[in-house]
Amino acid sequence: MICLPMLLIVFYAFTTQGNEVLTLQFTLDNFLRFFEDSIFPSVLWRSLKMAFITTIICIIIGYPCAYVISKLPGNKQSLIVLLITLPMWINMLVRTYAWRGMLNDSGLSNEMKVYIGMVYNFLPFMILQIHTSLSKMDQSLIAAAEDLGASKWQAFLKVTLPLSLPGVISGITLVFLPAVSSFFIPKLLGGGDFILIGNLIESYFISTGDWNFGSAISLIMAIIILISMYITKKLDRQSKEVR
Repeated sequence: MICLPMLLIVFYAFTTQGNEVLTLQFTLDNFLRFFEDSIFPSVLWRSLKMAFITTIICIIIGYPCAYVISKLPGNKQSLIVLLITLPMWINMLVRTYAWRGMLNDSGLSNEMKVYIGMVYNFLPFMILQIHTSLSKMDQSLIAAAEDLGASKWQAFLKVTLPLSLPGVISGITLVFLPAVSSFFIPKLLGGGDFILIGNLIESYFISTGDWNFGSAISLIMAIIILISMYITKKLDRQSKEVR
C-alpha cells in the first residue's frame, strides 16, 4: 500500500494521456517535453536554488541559536526548545497565511516573501537537529582541548564543529527536501505568479488534469530527492568516520 502511489506515478509518467487498460501506449514523450521546453528546467533550477539558499540561511541562523541553547542550564534548554517547537503545533498552512497578512503591505518582492516563509517554517528543524547533536556532545572533550592549550575558537573548530556535523547534515535533509518541493508557501506568499516545481506539479494534477506530464515531473523530482538523500547520507557517514 505504501508503494502504490509511487507505482501509479511511474505508470502515468511512462504512458500517454487517455490510455485504456487494453490499449496501453508507453512513451518517453512526457520526459522529453519537460527538457525540450526551457521553461520547465528553469522552474526546476529556481526551485533548487531557492531550497539551497533557504538551507544555507537556516544553517547560518540555526547553528548559533542551537549552540547558545546548548550552553544553557537544562531547565532553560527545555523551555527554549518548547518555545521553538510551539509554533510547529499549528498547521503550516495557517502559519503561512499569517505571514501573508503581515507581508502584504511590506513592499518586499515576492521572492523575498517566499524566502521569509520558507526560512520561518523550516528553521526549527535545523535548530532542533543541531541542538540534539550539541547537547549529546561529551563536554569533557572541549575541556581537554582547552587544557592542552587550545583557545575557545580552536576548541570549537577542532572539537565542537566536527562532532556537531551529523546534526547539521540531518538539518540539511529536513530543510532542503521539503523546501525544494514546497508548493503552498510560494503560492500564498508569491502572489500567485512565483512558480516553483511543486506549484507546477500541483497545476498539472489539479488544474490542467494532465496526470501523465505531472507524474513525469514528480518522478524527476523524486530522483533528485533520492540523489540528495544519498549525498547527505554519504556526508553523514564521512563525518562519523572523521569522529
